[in-house]
Amino acid sequence: MYYIKKLGNFILLVWVAITLNFLLPHLMPGNPMEALVAKSQGKIDPVVMHALALQFGINNKPLWQKYIDYMTQLLHGNLGVSITYYPVHVSTIIGQSLPWTIILVGVTTVLAFLIGTLIGIVAAWRRNKLFDSLMGPLWMFMGSVPQFWLALLLLYYFGFQLGWFPQMHSYSAGDAPSFTWRFLGDAVWHSILPGFALLITTIGGWMLAMRNNMIQVVSDDFVAFAKARGLRPWTVMMSYAARNAVLPSVTQFAIALGYAVGGQILIEEIFSYPGIGYQLSQAVISQDYPLMQGIFLIIAVVMLFVNFAVDILYARMDPRVGTEEASA
Repeated sequence: MYYIKKLGNFILLVWVAITLNFLLPHLMPGNPMEALVAKSQGKIDPVVMHALALQFGINNKPLWQKYIDYMTQLLHGNLGVSITYYPVHVSTIIGQSLPWTIILVGVTTVLAFLIGTLIGIVAAWRRNKLFDSLMGPLWMFMGSVPQFWLALLLLYYFGFQLGWFPQMHSYSAGDAPSFTWRFLGDAVWHSILPGFALLITTIGGWMLAMRNNMIQVVSDDFVAFAKARGLRPWTVMMSYAARNAVLPSVTQFAIALGYAVGGQILIEEIFSYPGIGYQLSQAVISQDYPLMQGIFLIIAVVMLFVNFAVDILYARMDPRVGTEEASA
């Protein structure tokens, strides 16, 4: 019953997100055609204007009929045509940009979670000792540093002054994406500076969260019993205390991975990194409504799916969640 209820909520929320994504552009002033005319300074033939209007779905149909057409297009995977990159489809742009965002933001999120969680475990286990006294203030300070400011410093010093790393984009000009060692190495080289800016500023949050969870668990009776059995400190720390303390962090980690799909607008804009965040920024600047609408839809659906997956995962990790909600 718990899983059926969560699945029903997920389907309902996805429908609400799709409906809002359809209504918002119709409630906003202007339309894609006005933006396109402004870019061309009115030098578009009326016949071409009419054809473009039909392509962008601008017509005199009633709203309910436009909604049915929109849902039909979604079922066929058609998110419309981008104004900025006309005549490229929005789904093509998202398909090209999303992997770069997932690689950059997704990998740094995983690394920050693993590093921060491990530091938090050791800091809580050695509470009020030298390691804990150093790690807490250090990572709290790094977490308070604005990401865009650190990114600008890294770009200026290591990219511009020293020339050690590329200053922009995700691979060298003239190259074409391919699964070769040379291209993959070049892509990794381009991602070091933006990835480092994201990694350093997010480790502290995971460290503090895990440290607080561990401090609560360490005082429980089952940890004291494990120590009394004469088990090695590392075994007690990892297999008993950390295993139970990590549950809330796993939930937050899954949600953070969902947020990774939305990209990091400022970081991607600073490094001209062609991810979802950069494309969203360009779409806003160019008033590219179809591209904005497609990106918002992808982000909303992914976030809803991640929350649904987290509910299912948490119920599997802790059976009390499903039974308690069912009894309520």
